[in-house]
Amino acid sequence: MKKIVVLTGAGISAESGIKTFRDANGLWEGHDVLEVATPEAFARNPELVLDFYNQRRKQLLEVLPNKAHFNLVKLEQNFHVEIITQNIDDLHERAGSKNVTHLHGELLKVRSTVDESDILEWKKELVLGNLCKKGSQLRPHIVWFGEMVPMLDKAAKITQTADVLVIIGTSMQVYPAAGLVNYIKPNTPIYFIDPKPAIGKNDFNNLTIIKNVASSGTDELVKLLINN
Repeated sequence: MKKIVVLTGAGISAESGIKTFRDANGLWEGHDVLEVATPEAFARNPELVLDFYNQRRKQLLEVLPNKAHFNLVKLEQNFHVEIITQNIDDLHERAGSKNVTHLHGELLKVRSTVDESDILEWKKELVLGNLCKKGSQLRPHIVWFGEMVPMLDKAAKITQTADVLVIIGTSMQVYPAAGLVNYIKPNTPIYFIDPKPAIGKNDFNNLTIIKNVASSGTDELVKLLINN
């Protein structure tokens, strides 16, 4: 069975109503990234950081997976599908995808500030005074700017095994995630789905650009891959 590796970014969740950092009307508006998404910010103003992620968690619990998420599940009928996502939502899992690697953490989990392996499922508000079993404050299970990306090595190994690479809803400008494309085998087919693609056909060998939003673009992708 052929393996399809899918790299997803904010564009796939936007149609579910998840606001993005680059969206001028998004939930991040009014917050400099340095105020809410760095270890220094958490040390300086933990209440602000926790409130910011509480808002995002609340929003996530009010939305549903969209057609693009379900289309990727559909591919599992014919292929082994591995999803590597930059997103911190759980929409891939809720749609039914079986193999999902989160590069930047997960919004519905928290972890100890003294033991990174102490991770808890968390769907309520996280406040000061919520402690891990060792008595230290819990924090969002998110990879903040300036922190290492612990799942990157796993993602690179998965990408190396791809028979087909699909990129959806990401500009391919944010590193280290954007560098994953360099791990594919030579001449691996690449499908890039984005309404405003930031790459051109000459940027990669064997590249097919589907200039569309994620839901319509994955409709086309399913037809192309299953018919091939």
